[in-house]
Parts: sequence; structure tokens; C-alpha cells
Amino acid sequence: EEQLVESGGGSVQPGGSLRLSCATGGFTFGAYSMSWVRQAPGKGIEWVSSISGGNTEYYLPSVEGRFTISRDNGKGTLYLQLNSLKVEDTAMYYCAKGNREEWQLYGLLGQGTQVTVSS
Repeated sequence: EEQLVESGGGSVQPGGSLRLSCATGGFTFGAYSMSWVRQAPGKGIEWVSSISGGNTEYYLPSVEGRFTISRDNGKGTLYLQLNSLKVEDTAMYYCAKGNREEWQLYGLLGQGTQVTVSS
């Protein structure tokens, strides 16, 4: 059974930082591109970032330069470093198998981790 477990969210002030983690199991992690997506209150799900198996990174323009995606294939874990957080980054963050186009096919298997940015 495939598992994705997100953690690391929290409440921070604007300009703060957080590091999200996604522990996985039940599939060959290194064989897949992986993504982070988010859902703000009252809004649809928005793709945020992807990383290929070869560590090529892709970002939503509004987060590029502030967020950094990375992966540890040995641990089967995906990360998202969030820096210079803005109020508009407030959302539930989910990790997903697949790249920007594929993740919707695999669905969201985890419970997400909440990021709240407020002063």
C-alpha cells in the first residue's frame, strides 16, 4: 500500500521559514517525479513545485526563489523548504507522486500539513 505522510507545517509570521517533509512507502520513490501542491481556504488545489528523479526542479512562479524542493531517494523522503513566507502562502500542503501534469492521476494520499502565515 502506497503511503505519503506530510509533516513540518506550522504557524509563522511573514518572512518566516518552514521545512516540510513527506515520508513515503509502498512504491519505488526514486523512480518517480514528485510534487508539492497546496490548497488555500476556499480555493482549489494549486501545484507548487516538482522534482524529477534526476533532481530537476520546477516551481510555480510566485514561489520561485523562496521555496526549494529536494528529495532523499535513500530515505524515500521529499522536502520543501519555505523561506520568506507570505500571508498568501497560507494553505494545506500535500505531497504527491508525479510531475506537474501527472500528480492528479495519482491523487492525494496523505493528510497534508497546514502552513499558516500571519502577523
